[in-house]
Amino acid sequence: MPETLAQPRPLARIVRGTGPGLVLAHGGGGGAELNWGTFILPLAERHTVIAPDFPGSGRTPAEPGELRLDDLADRLVAAAVEEGQTRFDLVGFSLGAAVAVRAARRHPGLVRSLTLVAGLAHTTPHLRLLTDCLLTAQRLDPLLQAKLTLPLLLSPDWLNTQADADLVALAKLMLVTTPPGFRQQFELAAEVDVRPDLPHLTMPTLVVSPTADALVAPAQHRLLAATVPGAELLELPSGHLVLTERRAELLTALRAFLARQN
Repeated sequence: MPETLAQPRPLARIVRGTGPGLVLAHGGGGGAELNWGTFILPLAERHTVIAPDFPGSGRTPAEPGELRLDDLADRLVAAAVEEGQTRFDLVGFSLGAAVAVRAARRHPGLVRSLTLVAGLAHTTPHLRLLTDCLLTAQRLDPLLQAKLTLPLLLSPDWLNTQADADLVALAKLMLVTTPPGFRQQFELAAEVDVRPDLPHLTMPTLVVSPTADALVAPAQHRLLAATVPGAELLELPSGHLVLTERRAELLTALRAFLARQN
């Protein structure tokens, strides 16, 4: 398809560093700083890192109506183009991986490589049920929703190393950092399907699968790796929030993969 972009509403973004462009797409209910904050400066040592906030996260205001995957994909790419990037590497986490897949499908000439971390390929009945429970809990008792989210994001191995008081404090932190766009982003996650896009992706692709993911089942990660032509699969022992549990290993793997593209 043509690489010319319409003029979508701009996304607020964090921009750091110099060098080849690198775009980071955050997960549903997260944000550029919330999800990628500890990665941005290390990656900016060799790249121009662009980390946009989706509507309702970070510094991008919430917007009325439903979020659309095509719209988010175009706005993600537009953020990179607005920062002077004509070709860039693209990394997506969770829902951000689905946005990244759609962006790469719609604008293949702009995306040099693709990394999909704990990626969502399509909404399953399992995920739809979890999403409905979390959204209902948020409406009734936001602290309960935060507590329910913890074992979905973090593995038993990680959680069992934490004191009870620390887990309560973590739930309260999640409560105060939950972005206004949480509901809209999770409602989008409840209807995503990028499987038709996957066979058409031709750029080098790395799929990172946290093997104890209780939110997006590892079978989805393996589906991404099996369907994108030539994709590499990296499995890490972690819950969904592999950016926290296995930060060092993920950063090392991401740096190595990106170094081969530039």
